Amino acid sequence: MNRSITTIERSLSGLAWRWRGGNMDMGEPADPGAIAQAAGDDMVDQLLLSRGIDRSELDRHRRPTLRDFLPDPAIFRDMETAAARLAQAIIAGEAIAVYGDYDVDGATSAALLIRFLRMCGSDARAYIPDRLLEGYGPTGEALVRLGAEGAQLVITVDCGAMAHDALAMASRANVEVIVVDHHKCSAQLPITVALVNPNRLDESDEAAAHGHLAAVGMAFLLAVATSRVLRAGGFFGTGTPPDLMALLDLVALGTVADMAQLRGLNRALVAQGLKVMARRENTGLAALIDASRLTRSPTCSDLGFALGPRINAAGRIGDSSLGVQLLTTLDPDQAAAIAAQLSVLNDERRAIEAAVQEAAEIELVGARDCAVNVLAGSGWHPGVIGIVAGRIKEKTGKPTLVIALDADEAGNGKGSGRSIAGVDLGAAVIAARAAGLLIAGGGHAMACGLTIASGQLDGLRRFLDDRLARDIAQARTAQSLLIDLSLAPGGLTPDLVTMLDAAGPFGIGWPGPRVAVGPVRLVKCDTVGQDHVRMVATGNDGRSFKAIAFRAATTDLGQALLHGHKGRRFWLAGRARVDDWASRPAAELHVEDAAFAD
Repeated sequence: MNRSITTIERSLSGLAWRWRGGNMDMGEPADPGAIAQAAGDDMVDQLLLSRGIDRSELDRHRRPTLRDFLPDPAIFRDMETAAARLAQAIIAGEAIAVYGDYDVDGATSAALLIRFLRMCGSDARAYIPDRLLEGYGPTGEALVRLGAEGAQLVITVDCGAMAHDALAMASRANVEVIVVDHHKCSAQLPITVALVNPNRLDESDEAAAHGHLAAVGMAFLLAVATSRVLRAGGFFGTGTPPDLMALLDLVALGTVADMAQLRGLNRALVAQGLKVMARRENTGLAALIDASRLTRSPTCSDLGFALGPRINAAGRIGDSSLGVQLLTTLDPDQAAAIAAQLSVLNDERRAIEAAVQEAAEIELVGARDCAVNVLAGSGWHPGVIGIVAGRIKEKTGKPTLVIALDADEAGNGKGSGRSIAGVDLGAAVIAARAAGLLIAGGGHAMACGLTIASGQLDGLRRFLDDRLARDIAQARTAQSLLIDLSLAPGGLTPDLVTMLDAAGPFGIGWPGPRVAVGPVRLVKCDTVGQDHVRMVATGNDGRSFKAIAFRAATTDLGQALLHGHKGRRFWLAGRARVDDWASRPAAELHVEDAAFAD
């Protein structure tokens, strides 16, 4: 007897399978046309409805544009003040410095403002702190030094919201600072000319609804607001105002790489940004695409897994300014050289990451009874701990903090954390800092960073467990694998992939369609590469397809597929992709879970 996917309460990964949105409960495999016909909607509408879009909003979300989603920047507190001050600096020809974080969001935010200022006939210097020597966020010493070197206005991007001491030091030195950030704020704000952040606690509901924007999105809105001020003052005369749409490729890259939710405005920014990126007008981005060996226009997935990691590698283990240099250069030769250097650094980063992850997983043995994984070790490279935290979070299903001990001259630890849906790790870290357990700390719901004295590790573990255990238990109980479509192997075609992609771009908060294919038998199953499980599956309809489960060989899922597939039939669930390496494109499945079909 066949087992319907609606009866799967515990898969090989221990999850129940449910229809996303609860509106596609077909119970048996069906082709895409049958599901669309049964619901009275086409496939794209079905996907949008299952992601919470109201039927009256379908047209707007099918083709997300800035015209439909871009708010008036003035809804954000301090935006008009920031725009007026920046416009004043442009008109007066003041020296401007852009102080960015060392990750992709920081690099793209800084590059966007620098390119915007160039469009306005102004120039700015970029300052990106060294991750190891200066840590996260602006330091008072650096801000004062920028002022002493001539900067009449400093704009911090992707950092600064919690830099009370540094900004107070800058204020005493008469250094004017605008903060453009998206990280969580405390009730008391630092001293600034303006602090633009949708996550200010005193924001209006209208502005707070955009709290999922990355810093690069907020930087784009500042450019929009400043351009409006300049136009109103006649700054451009009879000339053409800056083409701000040309900056959307940077917005798309920073938004996706920072794992911002692709809902509403973010989805429109990324959708339009991918179109701009395909035109290859940014010299540095074009070189990065070539260095990544992409032979087609980048997709949303490419931003997160090919382009973003290369820029991140500079801030993690190399020269943190390389990303901004690449994204702002107009010299093709310089761009090609930097892009090649970033690829080398990315390879080095992968090797360092693998060593740190192996050591961190050994520490997991002593953390099995904890609600939050707090893993610490000496000699771990601080530049890769965030990536390792994300890997271990995915593997264990728990929020994870990875801390590199003795990371500074004082012997303090530097930590980075990643959370699971429904658990606000950033707020917990801010609370731990307020409780005196941390030297520094902040972040947002899904990611955080901190500095801690080694003697406080046990106290932090207890604090996080006490604060988050209930939220984690509820989140994990509610976990299930959401399915958009079930079909037999014959329905897994390139045309289906094209149809599903029409509801994109997909990413965090706007998940790509997940299909369940089956029942199937595995006629081939082995390991390839770095613990990937490779399969060839065939169904009752006589059709076969290739599938792969990445980094799954040592998991319960991978072991069951490798050693329990003979004589058994499965449902395989994952993302449908097109394999275009062969002479004829074919659809394949990137497997995320599986369940026995009988």
